Amino acid sequence: MTNITEYLGYPWAQHALIAATLIGLTCGLVAPFVVMRDMAFAVHGTAELSFTTAVAGLLIVNDAVTGALVGSVVVAIAFALLGRRGTDSNTSIGVVMAFGLGLGIFLLSFYNGFASAATNILFGSIVSASTRDVVTLAVLAVVVLVVLGVIYRPLLFASVDAAVAEARGVPVRLLGLVFLLLLSVTVTEAAQVVGTLLVLSLAITPAASARRWTANPVAFAGLSVLFALIAADGGLLLSLALSNTNIKASVLIAFTSFAIYLVSVIAERLRSERRRAPAVAAATAATT
Repeated sequence: MTNITEYLGYPWAQHALIAATLIGLTCGLVAPFVVMRDMAFAVHGTAELSFTTAVAGLLIVNDAVTGALVGSVVVAIAFALLGRRGTDSNTSIGVVMAFGLGLGIFLLSFYNGFASAATNILFGSIVSASTRDVVTLAVLAVVVLVVLGVIYRPLLFASVDAAVAEARGVPVRLLGLVFLLLLSVTVTEAAQVVGTLLVLSLAITPAASARRWTANPVAFAGLSVLFALIAADGGLLLSLALSNTNIKASVLIAFTSFAIYLVSVIAERLRSERRRAPAVAAATAATT
């Protein structure tokens, strides 16, 4: 085990911790709506396509992160336009994702520099976050928080019952597009920490865990943020403590997030059994 405080004295470790906190916060807030709107596949598709747009960014402006962020907006609009009906959504995402991955490999063949900047999007590289990266993440986090704060109530209504919300005059389609944009930007952020291959561990799992504890929307969002922060920061700090093992921070973040989910599932089952116990006892007494 390594002394974590020693590592936290270095700028790269401080940048990594700040980045993990920012991404945990935004993912934790967005994740409940992903779960309520059943958009896990959209998260997966956006994460995979961030690799393609990262490669495009390398070729055009020599910046994978900028490419991934700009591409996330294009991807969100494409998903919204190609899947207007709910039954078409997953199909359109699958079609775009399949094409996009092939395009990413094709574009990578034209890049003559080191491909690590693009492949880091696949596997995550939080310890390489620079001051510029942290500032970018902070700006994106503020944008996501502000927009989500403005549309929170109508988005919650549309997520719970889209048909009734539309009948009440809520702009369901517009809200869906705005949320897709927020989701795409958030997923692209998270990909810098855990990589596209593990992005579900921050964009979905915290909310899946929180739902096991409460149905109250406010408590749901609060627990989702808490679990995302524990996974992101806890996984990073654990990777620093186990630095001699060469286990990537993204892997430990995913493991931590999954551990929280397992604890939540077990706790839910124990509570359920405890509630059923009096009824079972009463039924048993009545038959004897």
